[in-house]
Amino acid sequence: MDWNFIIFSIVKIAIVVGVVQGMVAYSVLAERKISAWIQDRVGPNRAAPPFVKYIPVLGPFLTRLGIFQPLADGLKFMFKEDFTPAGVKKIYFFLAPAIAVIPAMLTVAVIPFGSMMGQQKMVIADLNVGILYTFGIVSMGVYGIVLAGYAANSKYPFFGGIRSSAQMISYEISMGMSVIPVLLIVGNLNLSQIINWQSGHGWLVMYAPLSFVIFMVASFAETNRTPFDLPEAETELVGGYHTEYSSMKFALFFLAEYSNMVASSAMMVTLFFGGWTLPFWGLDQPAHSLGMGLANILVFLVKMLFFMVLFIWVRWMFPRFRYDQLMDLGWRRFLPLALVNILITAVWLWARS
Repeated sequence: MDWNFIIFSIVKIAIVVGVVQGMVAYSVLAERKISAWIQDRVGPNRAAPPFVKYIPVLGPFLTRLGIFQPLADGLKFMFKEDFTPAGVKKIYFFLAPAIAVIPAMLTVAVIPFGSMMGQQKMVIADLNVGILYTFGIVSMGVYGIVLAGYAANSKYPFFGGIRSSAQMISYEISMGMSVIPVLLIVGNLNLSQIINWQSGHGWLVMYAPLSFVIFMVASFAETNRTPFDLPEAETELVGGYHTEYSSMKFALFFLAEYSNMVASSAMMVTLFFGGWTLPFWGLDQPAHSLGMGLANILVFLVKMLFFMVLFIWVRWMFPRFRYDQLMDLGWRRFLPLALVNILITAVWLWARS
């Protein structure tokens, strides 16, 4: 038994899960702050542990920034009453939040967040079929939402679950097809190899810009983010599929949404923006030193944060689609466009060969 492999794998899992959950917590704070700035408000500026006010200068500054707001939100969810309506289908009702959040966490297992650090690859599982694994796991996320809508035994959650299943299935097709030109160009399903190809040839967004646009818009639909948040449209469905949920079960749906945002951002960075690479800074070579390995990871995280901010900015700048517009965009616009994109890429590669 290779104990070194087991120990380092456990360490990598712990670090990645910790970083992802930290990003989820502070993405909520970023969402509240960015929305406040857009709407000319202040945002969270009160929540802080009692001892913080005794820290001179730094204490009031951290409080105004809202640094401790995610802690307050987490404690609120933990201590709120966990109310279960009488008419729900209890087994499915309890399973749905877990089924929603688990695929979001499993996706990051194949994301290469760095090159090498010593002899260790900066990826939990370096699969040769990384892209297929990602799409297989992502497609499972819809089950949690559909089960939540079905188990609640209420019309608004049921409508939200039906909407979500149709929406996610529709845009998964376009998202999958948008990646095919990337595979044609690189000739590999391994995400680390895709990043290595970009380090020598340039970022794939330059070779397949239409693929990136389709993938990005489909990511908004897959994560149920505005303007594609029809499954939980508050003005129509109260809260959609999570209307009847409270306490930590309610929090798990938000955890799943923001974890999916993190995973989608990481996939866009990996597939189209060179992952950890910045060739003009000499970061395109495998890193064996601690400093270079950390620099690779930092570059990857900065690129991810850009897309996380984009997700948040779009929510507060664009109105929600009507449901018929959403489905029309997926089936009658993006699907034909993705097919044409594959054809154009194949012809271009054939002409170059």
